[in-house]
Amino acid sequence: MPLALQQPAPDFTLPASTGRDFTLSTDLAGRPAILYFYPKDFTAGCTAEACSFRDHFADFRELDVDVVGISRDSVATHQRFIKAHHLPFTLLADEAGQVARRYDALVPIVGITKRVTYLLDAQHRIVAAHQAMFESMGHIRAMLASLKAKA
Repeated sequence: MPLALQQPAPDFTLPASTGRDFTLSTDLAGRPAILYFYPKDFTAGCTAEACSFRDHFADFRELDVDVVGISRDSVATHQRFIKAHHLPFTLLADEAGQVARRYDALVPIVGITKRVTYLLDAQHRIVAAHQAMFESMGHIRAMLASLKAKA
């Protein structure tokens, strides 16, 4: 189960595809955001999901919402993934899975990142969540529907 709605999103700092560290509370201070956790760069489902977020990026930006992807891949792998698929958003390297664990986005024992997406309001409270391991497009649809309902 994803984290409960209306609870504060756990703060974190992770290495980013931009080459610097990213801290939720400072880099997105006062801004709503989508945090999407996914298993692995360059796999079929994760590539489809990333490209769907890319293809709908203008919709999210029009609603003034940032998109950030998080997986256990390295910064170097994220940079290749971004370049290969022309992704306009930041990817974060949670190599140890610590942030995924805090967001209940880690499969116990095997340590694979679940496909979980969170919508955070400007105060970084969780206002929507969607979890579906094998249906990546549902994440984009769920976030857009939540955003439009709140607009």
